[in-house]
Amino acid sequence: MQKGTIIGLLACASALALSGCGESPPPASPPPAVGVITLKRESATLVNELPGRIVAFETAEVRPQISGVIRRRLFQEGGNVRAGQLLYEIDDAPYRAALAQAQGSLARANAAIRSTGLQAQRYKDLVGINAVSRQEYDDADAAAQQARADVAAQRGAMQAAQVNQNFTRIRAPISGRISRSLFTPGALVQAGQADALTTIQRTDTVYVDVSQSAAQIIDLKQAMKSGGVSEADGARIQLLLPNGSVYPIEGRLQFSEVTVDPTSGAVTLRATFPNPDGLLLPGMYVRAKLVEGQRAQAILAPQQGISRDPRGRATAMVVGKDNKVEVRQVTVDRAVGDKWIVTDGLKPGDRLIVEGLVNLRPGTVVKPGAPQQVTAAQPGQKNGAQNAASTVQGGAH
Repeated sequence: MQKGTIIGLLACASALALSGCGESPPPASPPPAVGVITLKRESATLVNELPGRIVAFETAEVRPQISGVIRRRLFQEGGNVRAGQLLYEIDDAPYRAALAQAQGSLARANAAIRSTGLQAQRYKDLVGINAVSRQEYDDADAAAQQARADVAAQRGAMQAAQVNQNFTRIRAPISGRISRSLFTPGALVQAGQADALTTIQRTDTVYVDVSQSAAQIIDLKQAMKSGGVSEADGARIQLLLPNGSVYPIEGRLQFSEVTVDPTSGAVTLRATFPNPDGLLLPGMYVRAKLVEGQRAQAILAPQQGISRDPRGRATAMVVGKDNKVEVRQVTVDRAVGDKWIVTDGLKPGDRLIVEGLVNLRPGTVVKPGAPQQVTAAQPGQKNGAQNAASTVQGGAH
């Protein structure tokens, strides 16, 4: 290779090196986009979801009041009966005989009154002229009084026999739906037996008994006393049925128990619900959504924007000054629909990050925008409630 050629190649290499050193650096990556919601104060309906059981408005266990053999059953099992309707007939032959015997004893006692009364009257006249002794008159008068007492006693025995005969016809004590019969015609029943013949339940209106912790009741009363919660919508209850559907008729809270159950620390609340279609059956397990009141000026944060740090504390990320990410430690009270009521750590006007939180760090410059999946509640919109006893409530401080 000639010397001129080598010099030419070196010159070309130097030119290429000089041209590479003059290239500009690659452009910086744009800030990550995040979805934010601007927080504001709004009214929140406080609803507590509690477990409950359906209880019949009235329940009557039908039992025999005399002993005997059932002769007939006069109702359709599972049907509706009215108060006073005849349900069973017990063989009344022994009781008819006892009534006839009591009637005869009463007639005999009535007959004895006349003879003893007349004798006492005669002795009264004779004792005045000393025709009979005073002792004989006293004995005759006592016999007359005893005869009158015997009449009263026999009349009572006849009435008792009549009552026992009436008890052979067992009638419905209340109106309602009757269950299956546990005894058939021909069965021997006895007064005071443990097993009921059947049961009648009135279910056109039913009770719902729910349990609420004493701590929750105290928190609610204190919030009402401080003015943070109003009772405008209080005492309304909605039912969630076992299949997940909502019962179409609202109930009303009737009363709360006056004592706290020492074993569970809960207080029993009782509500009434109309049940015209018989959909609510006694013993059914339901969940009751109790409207406790309204909380004015509450800050509602979407649950997607509240997370937990490694220590279990509730935290939120907001877009601060110069669009830099800030981490806030927050305190939440309860869930209201898909949002948390935030009592500390956030304020109106904060831009809460609800989307794009993956790998996001404090101090990162972001590009805030409207979220694609999470929407803010419209002014005046009521939120449905979830259970106040949520896991976040216990540790979010």
